[in-house]
Amino acid sequence: MKKTLSLTLGVLAAMQLWAQPGIIATRPQDAGSDRLLTMEEAVLGYDLYPENFPTVWRPDSRALTIFDDGALHSMNPLADGNAELLSQSELQSLTGTAPVQFVKWESRDLAVFFRPDTIYLVNVASKTLQGLIPVPENAADLTLNPAGFHPYTSGNSLFFCDDYGNTYPIAESDDPAVSYGRYVSRNEFGITKGIFLSDSGKKVAFYRKDESAVGTFPLLDINTRTGSLFEIRYPMAGMASENVMIGVYDFASGATVYLCCDDFGHDQYLTGITWSPDDRFILVHVLDRTQKHLRLNVYDAATGDFLRTVLSEDNDRFVEPQDPVWFLKGSNDRFIYRTDNRDGYRNLYLCDLDGNVSRLTRTDADVAYIGNDGRRVYYTSAEVSPIENHLFSVDIRSGKTVRLTEAEGWHDITLSPDGQYFTDSYSSLMTPGVVDLCSVSGRNRANLLTAQNPISDYGFCEISLGTVKSADGKYDNYYRLIKPRDFDPSKKYPVILYVYGGPHSQMVRNTWLGELRRWEMYMAQRGYIVYVQDNRGTLNRGAEFEKVIHGQCGQAEMADQMEGIKMLLDLPYVDKDRIGVHGWSYGGFMTISLITNYPEIFKVAVAGGPVIDWKWYEVMYGERYMGSPQTNPEGYARTSLINKAQDLKGKLLICQGAVDNVVLWQHSLNFIRECIKNHVQVDYFPYPCAQHNVMGRDRIHLMDKVTMYFEDYL
Repeated sequence: MKKTLSLTLGVLAAMQLWAQPGIIATRPQDAGSDRLLTMEEAVLGYDLYPENFPTVWRPDSRALTIFDDGALHSMNPLADGNAELLSQSELQSLTGTAPVQFVKWESRDLAVFFRPDTIYLVNVASKTLQGLIPVPENAADLTLNPAGFHPYTSGNSLFFCDDYGNTYPIAESDDPAVSYGRYVSRNEFGITKGIFLSDSGKKVAFYRKDESAVGTFPLLDINTRTGSLFEIRYPMAGMASENVMIGVYDFASGATVYLCCDDFGHDQYLTGITWSPDDRFILVHVLDRTQKHLRLNVYDAATGDFLRTVLSEDNDRFVEPQDPVWFLKGSNDRFIYRTDNRDGYRNLYLCDLDGNVSRLTRTDADVAYIGNDGRRVYYTSAEVSPIENHLFSVDIRSGKTVRLTEAEGWHDITLSPDGQYFTDSYSSLMTPGVVDLCSVSGRNRANLLTAQNPISDYGFCEISLGTVKSADGKYDNYYRLIKPRDFDPSKKYPVILYVYGGPHSQMVRNTWLGELRRWEMYMAQRGYIVYVQDNRGTLNRGAEFEKVIHGQCGQAEMADQMEGIKMLLDLPYVDKDRIGVHGWSYGGFMTISLITNYPEIFKVAVAGGPVIDWKWYEVMYGERYMGSPQTNPEGYARTSLINKAQDLKGKLLICQGAVDNVVLWQHSLNFIRECIKNHVQVDYFPYPCAQHNVMGRDRIHLMDKVTMYFEDYL
């Protein structure tokens, strides 16, 4: 009895030590296994993710499509039942025995399969090969078109091919600075492509990009006998940028017109390209160079003429368009628009081509558009919790809102074409993964997959999700904390802060293992407390939360991260003399910022691909958050890490891809040079053939290097 009482008191004491304010969920340490992650498993262990369930909705039906073991299946246990559309042998008889990849549905019965040299169009109703399209040599960005004209890029030129593989030019370029049909603006503003087919497929819009005024930066290819320099176009903040136009090509006439997008001259951004369903109009977000003024314009697709501005957005900090617009089903003039500039959060608005705008979603939380059926609009929202994602619908006429997902966690949704069903794929800290098929009425739900725990054979450590107040006291910032293996509250443990902290990121979510990166668990299994926190400036918390960093990147972010560190330093089992920090890219910038601004706290740091001075970063991203060096010289000076090299006291390792085309080598080399000038010792490790991220098996070497640095010095 006495022994039992002593044990109980010891457990209670340990619980009290950990019961600091802000804990919202805890996943206990796995029992029954002492197996630890290897570095290869931590980096490349894709089998340690929960089982996935890839599905695609079949057009004009209520069925999901699953391509598994070379056979194509249809599934909807709530409506049409399950069926095999094409067996493996049937598909092989049409496409050959070499494996093919299912790409998409072209129509209800026409399935598209792909092999690197050939595209197959298979009719699943008649089980016949309806089309075989040879892929043109050196083709990229190939976009399948139901009308039979398939645009693609080759080099800097834009072509199309027909169903027989015959090729025709749309716009050709021999100038290395001018390209057609490729993405622009370095993938900012939600831009992922440069080819935009109209709904009928009879016309195609495309980007024309002219980089002739953009400066170049040399990169070194060491794979040649004597080494070779190759130059990339890189528009740095405050310097000349690219000139972008939008062309429209008519496949029938072979004529091209260019949209008259001249709101802000040539120094502007064009994004969110959207065709009206009747092919008559093209809508474009036109954003000025300062990114403070936006116009949503309508253009005549036949002539390229400007017709009208539907709405405008202005903000003293920045406006950031990231979406197209979405037309209501059955309408050629009413559409849905998303912005955070009107009511403080990313909400949806119902608009028309005459400029009438009304608020559709009314929540003080960021939302994301999912789909619509003409009567209701479906969206996911952070209103339940910023670390959870749930599905809602709103009735367009009445404004009535209905929540459609209830289970705790982060829900990813795909809506059926008719808007009557959706797949709900979700997980939480304790739930590896569930995929359900649901009716929007809420009356029917069928489980398609309940994933098994993929780490049941491993000894994963305890993970807690919690909150800590932001430095200004206005927000609860969410964190993930991993306690060491066989945690003993009477011992002292070193801490590693893993940080990113930049825009568009959310590191902490209520997903399986809390959005864990497996290297964090690798380090916790070896005796470290690992801490990850979102700060002001990151995603999914509203405009004020995100835009506070404007003109002073790193300042609010550091202040918030230090609130988390102060919380940890109050815990009796944290070794105050052994605090480390690691991050990559914006996280590399944050890592060096933290160790140089708080040398009394951080003993060891490893920074990867770090931004050192924003004047060397690209125009689109850099000027959005920092303005230009000409308009914000004080901000650039305050945030530059060149000025902080002399303040480095602890151990710092910088890792950098030598052919990094995102954060140029100029950043880290200039920091190293400044350390040398100030007689400050620093460690450096380049990856000669890596770009911005070190990938594949080379990443095992990288994370070994990072780990060894903490082992040696922390």
